[in-house]
Order: sequence, then C-alpha cells, then structure tokens
Amino acid sequence: MALSRGTIVVLRALGLGDLLTGIPALRGLRAAYPIDNIVLAAPEPLRELALHTGAIDGFVPTPALGSLGRSRPTPDMAVNLHGSGPESIADLRALAPGMLLTHRHPAYPDFAGPPWQADMHEVDRWCAMLGWFGIDCDPTDLRIARPIGYPERPGVVVIHPGAASAARRWPADRFAAVAAELAADGDDVVITGNADEVELAHAVARKSGLPETAVLAGQLDVLGLVALISDCKLLVCGDTGVGHVATATGTPSVVLFGPTPPGLWGPRGAGPHVALWAGDRGDPHGVVPDAGLLSISVARVLESTREARREPV
Repeated sequence: MALSRGTIVVLRALGLGDLLTGIPALRGLRAAYPIDNIVLAAPEPLRELALHTGAIDGFVPTPALGSLGRSRPTPDMAVNLHGSGPESIADLRALAPGMLLTHRHPAYPDFAGPPWQADMHEVDRWCAMLGWFGIDCDPTDLRIARPIGYPERPGVVVIHPGAASAARRWPADRFAAVAAELAADGDDVVITGNADEVELAHAVARKSGLPETAVLAGQLDVLGLVALISDCKLLVCGDTGVGHVATATGTPSVVLFGPTPPGLWGPRGAGPHVALWAGDRGDPHGVVPDAGLLSISVARVLESTREARREPV
C-alpha cells in the first residue's frame, strides 16, 4: 500500500547564517519524513542555496514575519525554526496546520514545546527543539558541497568586511591593513560583500593598495559566494553569514566577534576556525562598532590567520 505524501512548511525567514545553522535541523526533519514534501519559507535570495542543501523540496519566498501568507492546501505540519516570539507562532498558526512544532510561548498555551534557552548555540537550539518532539538531528551535519558551474578560484584569501549592523563591523582601515599584509606576503586577496557593501569593499581595496579587480562585492550570487569560499584557502570576516559558509565548506577562517559570544554563533566543525572575542557582550544590532570588537587588533588578526592556516602536527 503506497504511503501518502504530506506537506511540511518550515519557517526561517532570516539571513544566510541562519539558513546554514539550521541545516542540521532541516536534515533531521528530512530523515524523519523522507517521503513528505518539505517546503521552506525564507527570503528569496536564499532559494537556490536552500535547495542545494538537499533537505527541502520546495521554497516559499518569505522576506520577513507577517509575509508568509495562507498556504493551500493546509499543511500537515508546520515547523517554527524562526524564533521564540509569538509572531512566528502566529504566522504558522494562521496556516491551520495539522501539527505545529515550536518552542512554547505563554501567548499560545495550546501548543506544547520545549522552553526557549537563550544561552545555547544556534545549531544546537533547533536540533534540541526537534529532539523534544522525537526527531533526531546531528548537529555536526553542516557541510554542503561546492556548487557546480561557477569559476574556480583556488588558493585565494577572501576578506569580507561587511556585517548587517555597525556593532559587528570591524573598521575598514583595519581590514585593509590585514589585506595589505597578506598581499605583501604573496597571497591573492579578494574582497567580497553584498550589493549594499560595494563601496565598503572598494574602500578596503583602496586603503590596502589592492587593484579594483580584487573587489568581487556585488558580483556574486549566494551560490557563487559559496563556490568562492569553497575554493579559497582562508576567509577573514566579522560575525556575519559568510562565516557560516566557511563552516559549511570546511574552509579555514578567522571570525571576529564583538557583542555576541562565539559560543552562541561561532564556527563549528572542521576548518580550522579561529574565533576572536574580547569576552564582552552587547547589542548585536547597535549603530556603532562594539567596544569589544574594537579591542581586537590588526596584529592579533594577522597572527590568527597564521594559526588558521597552520598545518596540524
């Protein structure tokens, strides 16, 4: 007798790093429901990468909470991999799913689930939530394959100076100093960024003496960025989504943390990865660079680039 194929809608309407840290949970869900149609609700720019993970079957463009809309037909299950607040529960509840998997919230006492734990790594958080519902996840299952069809750039060093908020953005002149030193040592250095970070990337290139051709900001789609980081020998960046690409591709990285400890969002798995953090906490959405981030010196970052590339004994 053939089994019927149900529909599962998963909400994670967040950014690049959020998608990549959610891969183990998505794959755990895939393993638990191998024949069901798993649909991810996330921002449109992440569509191809989400499908590339092999964990989902479909994609619903969802730029933010409140934009999921009504699903037809009604899903058999909805999974909240978005957050702890009532808004994400409300979005999925509006779909009238047969079952809703979520952290518990006092605004919705009719939905059971584990309590939200603030001091928990993002990867572990969602694996633990699904585990509460009896779905096994492997928090180390973070790797993705290099996307095919993109130019190969083996051996480059990628500098990514941007971040979503100023609090997590190390100064451009310091990134430039690192880039200049690495280039002087013979490394082929390129500067990446999204379409909003082109000016920042060019500023880093100018200050470091790199040619304009070293700037790749605004030229790569998400899969192109993944391919580049898969090829590169080192990534230097702040606490932003690109750091999780290094984790997903096993690329050595140096990641600079400011207001958020790496114990919550830091690199996992093979690399090696070096996470720099002063030990202070602050507002990750602040409008000025975090004081702890500013305490990280150029010399410390350069030493960390050597550490990240050091061959194991």
